[in-house]
Amino acid sequence: MYENIIFDISGPIATITLNRPQVYNALSTALIREITQAIEVAANEDAIRVIILTGSGDKAFCSGADLKAGMDAGLTSLGESLRENYNPMILAIRNAEKPVICRMNGVAAGAGMSLALSCDIIIANKEAYMSELFVGIGLMPDAGSMFFLPRIVGLQKAFELCSTGRKIYMDEALNLGLVSKIIPYEELDQAVAELVSYYKTAPTKAIGKMKKVLNQSFNSSIDKILEHEANNQDILGKTHDFAEGVMAFLQKRKPAFRGK
Repeated sequence: MYENIIFDISGPIATITLNRPQVYNALSTALIREITQAIEVAANEDAIRVIILTGSGDKAFCSGADLKAGMDAGLTSLGESLRENYNPMILAIRNAEKPVICRMNGVAAGAGMSLALSCDIIIANKEAYMSELFVGIGLMPDAGSMFFLPRIVGLQKAFELCSTGRKIYMDEALNLGLVSKIIPYEELDQAVAELVSYYKTAPTKAIGKMKKVLNQSFNSSIDKILEHEANNQDILGKTHDFAEGVMAFLQKRKPAFRGK
């Protein structure tokens, strides 16, 4: 079914692996559409409670757009390519009401950096780097970087990183808040597994609603956010996990959340 990704579902965990290592997992149209489809499948499957996005190999998470493939396909409109392919992929990740963990196994450059930043948490290979390298070919960052980057690092730093396209090594990325944790490559799977072990037993619906309202927080007034909180809290107050959480608190035991 999939030719450019490996899509594995193991119980409550869905893992999507970009699988074009020969081109450092560069984003072709086919790869983008498969990522989008897999994210939507995972987001809509109630049994899945956490999504992992990673790349094959130890060199690159994603090296950005596959420029050669685009030229070979006769791409004439970059804007249409973004609207039809990249933008739906990024929105699928942000609209998924489940945690999406980026296992950044290697370099994340160009649209690959945008893809990583669209995830909720990034656990990164300490030897990797990020780069908004678009300026090197006379373009501006896209696929969401112009949204995510200033919100994470501030306007001036975002301008510097975008306008120079310089490499951001992982110590700096951690200090800037671009990644959540940096780990030696050989320890990466263990670090991701520890995080996944938390999310796969967490109250998934509550986390999904948190993500939904956080997405709106920079573009809403305080009164709108307060109303979003009230509306979503009303929904969550009717869930199994809320009832279980209260009962566990009263009984002084660990809650057994079911993501329902």
